[in-house]
Amino acid sequence: MSDSEDEGPPQLSSYALAALQEFYAEQQQHHSDLRGDDKYNIGIIEENWQLSQFWYSPETALRLAEDAVAAAGEGGRIACVSAPSVYQKLRERHRDDVSVCIFEYDRRFAVYGEDFVYYDYKSPVDLPERIATHSFDIVVADPPYLSEECLRKMSETIKLLTRGKILLCTGAVMAEAAAKLLGVKMCKFIPEHTRTLGNEFRCFVNYDSGLDRDLSVQLPGQEGPK
Repeated sequence: MSDSEDEGPPQLSSYALAALQEFYAEQQQHHSDLRGDDKYNIGIIEENWQLSQFWYSPETALRLAEDAVAAAGEGGRIACVSAPSVYQKLRERHRDDVSVCIFEYDRRFAVYGEDFVYYDYKSPVDLPERIATHSFDIVVADPPYLSEECLRKMSETIKLLTRGKILLCTGAVMAEAAAKLLGVKMCKFIPEHTRTLGNEFRCFVNYDSGLDRDLSVQLPGQEGPK
């Protein structure tokens, strides 16, 4: 036997062991938080910039969620494709009013159980059998990258899922491609994120949307002027 075999498996130093235990404790606490009542809070799952994730501000997520509910109708079905902030706001405020699925590449969102559908825009029609085609009243989509290739592939998914209505959120530079691929037009409403983005961001729809009306109209729960 060699000396290394006699020594047995390597042992962690007390410092490294304490650091590892602290890491596991933090992970366990975070996972516990996601099971609590606040698991639908925007930001409870942190942005991963490597996946080009930038969450909407709570006000924007609410505005988009309320428009989606109005478009879907009572008991409607809504698909959120790479738009987790909208999904979270829908579940926070309309848990029993509509049916919602979140299509995401990031498996951290599997914490939302049956609502979660693993999705890779590079395989746009590779969806589980439980997801019937044209089974959603509206699709809310936010392509992760500002490229025509990404939008073109995600458009295949959107067309496969929707019964007709589409709410697309992407960079203003994609307006021409969005109109060509999905027949959507730019809205007056300007979405905002929790962080400042370098590109102008806009919403596009193919239906009569509240996002294209008087922006002074108040959302449910907002107080009027004193």
